[in-house]
Amino acid sequence: MGARRKAREMVLQGLYTADLLNGWEQDPDELLIEEPGSAQSLPFARSLLEGVLQNRSDLDRRIEDCASHWKLQRMNIVDRNILRLGAFELLHRDDIPTRVSINEAVELAKVYGDRETAAFLNGVLDRIARTVRG
Repeated sequence: MGARRKAREMVLQGLYTADLLNGWEQDPDELLIEEPGSAQSLPFARSLLEGVLQNRSDLDRRIEDCASHWKLQRMNIVDRNILRLGAFELLHRDDIPTRVSINEAVELAKVYGDRETAAFLNGVLDRIARTVRG
């Protein structure tokens, strides 16, 4: 597994914890669980997690705008946090190509979501991407 994919998994775990415990004000370093072999992934993970935490309100609004008939709180906790991460990359990380951000979110969904998650996230993130990057 590549360092960036590992970083995204670490971020998803941190976001899941923050969401579950309503710990959005926690220090990002407290939310990142460093595992053996993850030192190379840590800087990228930290930058993504900090970005999602700082922009969560705007990300949530954008997700709801693009998720037809879905409120964020009705979504599965894993789904909404993969969406937050993917939306952050699309909206704030010009150094990551759109296709890569969406593909990485879909890959996380395949591992951590249920059967319909990947297609749902792909559609929502594609709509977000079209609003930003044309």
